[in-house]
This record gives sequence, structure tokens and C-alpha cells, in this order.
Amino acid sequence: MRETNVSSRLLGYVQLRVGARIIAVPVQSMKLERDGRHQPGGFYVEGSQFGIYVDDEAAEDEVAEQIRAGSNEAVLHITKKIFN
Repeated sequence: MRETNVSSRLLGYVQLRVGARIIAVPVQSMKLERDGRHQPGGFYVEGSQFGIYVDDEAAEDEVAEQIRAGSNEAVLHITKKIFN
């Protein structure tokens, strides 16, 4: 999970099922730094808001992986918020 304070471009939403609820999580695109060890992008938390960032310069399959990984992290985050 990342905390961030940067500008981005909204691409759309991913609908995630958490229990009986369906939650729309925003997917935003921005230029992300690559450090060679970790894939950029994924789930973020900014105050009470959260979503998924994908790298503007990533290939299509990398973007899909960033969304998949971010979705998994988002489900864990939302589950903790709802059920704890």
C-alpha cells in the first residue's frame, strides 16, 4: 500500500466484491518511477481516499498486472475497514 500526494489522470473504475458489497475503486494513470526492484503502480491510500495507480509508460500486460495486484491489495484494505 502506498501513500501519495500526486496528480494523475482518471482512467476508470474497477468493481470489487467484498462480502455482499460491490465497491468501485478508481484507476488512475500517472508517470511512476521505476527502481528496478519493485513494479511501479498498484494500490494507494491518500487520507480517506484510495485507488489504484498504473504507470503511464507501462506496457499493456504490465498495466493489467498493476491493476490485478492493486485490486488484491484494495480488497484486503476494504475488508479490514468494513469488518474490523
